[in-house]
Amino acid sequence: MTKETEERLARSWEIFRKFLITKDLRVTGQRRSIFKAIFALPDHFTAEDLLERARKIDETVSRATIYRSLPLLNESGIVREVDVGHDSKFYAVNRRSENFKAQVICVDCDKIFEVDAPFMEWYGKTVSENLALDVKSQRLQVHAECPGKREEKTCPKGN
Repeated sequence: MTKETEERLARSWEIFRKFLITKDLRVTGQRRSIFKAIFALPDHFTAEDLLERARKIDETVSRATIYRSLPLLNESGIVREVDVGHDSKFYAVNRRSENFKAQVICVDCDKIFEVDAPFMEWYGKTVSENLALDVKSQRLQVHAECPGKREEKTCPKGN
């Protein structure tokens, strides 16, 4: 892990720790393990992915603790929820970016690709100003099919 990554992780932990304190919630070892697991996961993950990774750090982490912690992590801004229109939700570390990101979701394997879409910020701002509204959130999702799946019977883009 690079020094820059360690510093970012420490800053993010401090934000989450302070958030828990303001909510009168305890800063527990299990929450710390869940936090560490999040930053060890690649890209987008499900609650089950997080449970598996967190248990490698601390075997006492329960499914219930994961499901209670994810809304707190989302509310604190550490992670963001990514709804792809399925029963299970995906999550991602909320990395600050200079460009708006659009999500392209492979319907064959549910892999989520994030691509720069700087025009979306302009579009949201322009439309909302024309309606005299303030933008609170916006997203662009594209659901796409993998042509390779038809040929290979498995999605080559999958994990």
